Amino acid sequence: MPAITEPKLISGNANMPLAKAIARRMSVHRGMSVGLVDARIERFNDQEIFVEVFENVRGEDMYVIQPTSNPANDNLMELLIMVDALRRSSAARITAVIPYFGYARQDRRAKARTPISAKLVANLIESAGVDRVLTLDLHAAQIQGFFDIPVDNLYASPVFALDIEHHFKGQMDDLMVVSPDVGGVARARELAKRINAPLAIVDKRREKAGEIAEMTVIGDVRGKKCIIVDDICDTAGTLCKAAEVLMENGATEVHSYITHGVLSGPAVERIRNSVMKSLVITDSIEQSAAATAASNIRVVPTAPMFAQAILNIWNGTSVSSLFETETLVPIYEGMYQRG
Repeated sequence: MPAITEPKLISGNANMPLAKAIARRMSVHRGMSVGLVDARIERFNDQEIFVEVFENVRGEDMYVIQPTSNPANDNLMELLIMVDALRRSSAARITAVIPYFGYARQDRRAKARTPISAKLVANLIESAGVDRVLTLDLHAAQIQGFFDIPVDNLYASPVFALDIEHHFKGQMDDLMVVSPDVGGVARARELAKRINAPLAIVDKRREKAGEIAEMTVIGDVRGKKCIIVDDICDTAGTLCKAAEVLMENGATEVHSYITHGVLSGPAVERIRNSVMKSLVITDSIEQSAAATAASNIRVVPTAPMFAQAILNIWNGTSVSSLFETETLVPIYEGMYQRG
C-alpha cells in the first residue's frame, strides 16, 4: 500500500550536492517541492559528531542520504548517529540511501586473522535502526545477504548504456567492452549485453600485493574502441596499466566507465597523464576540484535514478524496474539522445 505520509530526505555531509540533486529530481517527478529536512551536523572539539534535527519527523518515512566514502569512518558515524536521532524522534521508517557503500571490499576473509568488515558495517547499520538500505553497485552482490533487512542494490550499467549510446552514436560496431580483471567479468558482460558489444578480459598477475607483474589481454582488441568497466577506481594504477596494455595490443581508443570514483592518492594525476581518452564516473562520491578540472574525467548523474527509486520504495512499487535501460530513458529524458 502507498504510504500516507510524504517521503522526507535528510543528508549528511558526505555528498550534499547529490542529496540536493535527488531532492530537485523528486520535485520534478512529484510536481511539488521536495527539500532536505533542516538539521545540523557538527563536531565537538574532540571530533565527536552531534546531530540535531529541527523538523518534526514523528511518523514520517525518512530517507538518509549518506555515502560512506572518504573519510569513511567519519561518514559512517554520521550515518549511524543521524539514524539514531531519527529513530529516537519516532520516525516511522528509516531508509539508508548509501550511494557508495564503504568497506565493501572487505567482504570475505582472504587470509587468516583478517576481519569481514562489510558484515560488521552491515550489523552497525541495522543496530542503529535502519529499516531498509538503498545502494548502488555493491562491490560484491553477497553483501546484500549480510543484512537481515531489505537491500535494494541499483546498477549503473543501464545509465552507462544510455551514455555510451549517446556519445558513441554511429560507432557502436567498433566498441568492445573490457573487464580489467577476471573477477569483474560478470559486470562487464552485463554492460556488453546491453550495448550488444563483444567482451575481452585483461588478466593480471601479481608478484606481491600492490604490484602488478604481468597483464595479458584475452580477446582480440585490434581496431576496437575499448570500454573498460568496473565498480571502483581507487588509485587508478591497474586501470591506467590496463589501458596501456590494450593500446599495445592494437586498440584505437580506450575509455573507462567506473561506478565509484574513489580516486585517492595519485589517481587523478595518473588518469590525466594516461592513454585513456576518457574516464566516466558517477556522482556517488563527491569529487575533488582536481578531478572535476581534469579534461578526461567526466561525471554522469545518478540523482534521477535515486529519486525514482526512493519514490518507488515510498509507493510500494518495483525498484528492480530501474535495472532496465528502457525504464530509465524517460527518467533521463533531455540528458541523452538515443538512436
